Amino acid sequence: MTAFVLVPGAHTGGWVWEEVAGRLRKSGAEAHPVTLTGMGGPGDPAGAGTGLETHIDDLVRLIDGLDAPRVVLVGHCYGIHPALGAAGRRPERIARIVHLDTGIPRDGDPALALVPDGTVRERLSRADGQGGGHGNGLLPPPSPDGWRRWGSTAGVPEEALERLARLAAPQPADTLTRPLRLTESVSRVPATGVLCTADGPGVATIEAMVGLGDPRFLALADPRVDFFELATGHWPMLSAPGELAGVLLRAAAGEGHRIPPPADERPAHLRPFVLDVPEAHRERTGRVDLHLPEADGPRPAVVFVHGGPVPPGAHPTPRDWPVFTGYARYAASLGAVGATVDHRLHDVADYGRAAEDVREAVRLVRADPRVDGDRIALWFFSGGGLLSAHWLAAPPPWLRCLAATYPLLAPPPGWPVDASRFHPATALRTSGRLPVVLTRVELELPELAAALQDFLTAAERCEAAVEVIDVPGGHHGFETVDHTEPARRAVDRAMRSVLGHLRN
Repeated sequence: MTAFVLVPGAHTGGWVWEEVAGRLRKSGAEAHPVTLTGMGGPGDPAGAGTGLETHIDDLVRLIDGLDAPRVVLVGHCYGIHPALGAAGRRPERIARIVHLDTGIPRDGDPALALVPDGTVRERLSRADGQGGGHGNGLLPPPSPDGWRRWGSTAGVPEEALERLARLAAPQPADTLTRPLRLTESVSRVPATGVLCTADGPGVATIEAMVGLGDPRFLALADPRVDFFELATGHWPMLSAPGELAGVLLRAAAGEGHRIPPPADERPAHLRPFVLDVPEAHRERTGRVDLHLPEADGPRPAVVFVHGGPVPPGAHPTPRDWPVFTGYARYAASLGAVGATVDHRLHDVADYGRAAEDVREAVRLVRADPRVDGDRIALWFFSGGGLLSAHWLAAPPPWLRCLAATYPLLAPPPGWPVDASRFHPATALRTSGRLPVVLTRVELELPELAAALQDFLTAAERCEAAVEVIDVPGGHHGFETVDHTEPARRAVDRAMRSVLGHLRN
């Protein structure tokens, strides 16, 4: 008989699992919903010193008291931190760890990164850096209408949302700020990721990240790791309990989708550019490279802004990736300065810092005497698309065109990103007649495609000057993975359109 230990996320207790637990038991499995210390509501306040280690101890005691020889540990959101901590202490008792709509913490990571409210996250981080323990510090639960800021509530009935708000408990601050310590044995325990696609990426995105060669994601191609998708929001135990129970049973049986290792030894982003373009003289200043045309006098410039997040130790860095050197050299071959920039979007919480890096890069490019500072285009790619919002909201007169290629155009639910600053569809309302050249691939990642369509709907509503260039059969990152004639035509058409706006 399979035994499940169901670990809730922040502010919630075992009650959140009631319906899922009932369905698991009807199938013949054991189900043990957990209420961690201090998380039972107003009548069960957290005591002094309640922290991550307290919650790990809770799970270890529970596991030790079960008759089942091995258990499936399910961690939702914050719950994955104590679940992994307990698995490290009792690896021989854990048959599988299920990550339910949550990330993959590494050794030393605090759960603080899961707090989507930037103000709360910054306050807790600052307090932790100044004094160590928080004692009785408690983070109050979201307001009744604030749960959507912590993750998509898609599919959750109103009565369930009301119960979520009513029974929620304050979260001990030390559970979020203390680092998780992992042992090597945890990496050998089979794992399943359940991806809630109304709240974040699906399997296709994970496969794309593995294909990029990001070392943080390569472990996901391990044969002991598999995935399921649920077309619902961040609280599937409330929005889709039957489907979730079915997925957990299948996960316990090892039935999930496995991601194959990259077929090409070279990561997708390091494969050759789709066009054969000539070399150009390149100069490097700080975070910016200038690819210079053979021309006299100041020339218009295109600043290419990469996506991400890109790990801080990535080598080569994006400005040396073939896709960006290819675009920059192509611009130079057609008489414009091609500028590439390394910005510091290393994590989804880094958009503010990355935006400042891009602004500084633009200032540097415009100040160069070989650049016509009154004729600039900005070109955003993939996750860098959110950085376009600043320029769309109030286009300066020297910005003659904005381009975006397979861009992310809305922050996914639950991301710690300030939607008031990084929401291009909203910013588009005040973009005026700024020309926008948007390259769209036919086989786009689903979570990006939905936001892109919302952007185009907003563009039509406000009569924005958006030109759409389609890539039939194209994938995300098509310039290095789809060496096809439609791909070549799309790159050429987009470049010539952007340069045409610069010369007007």
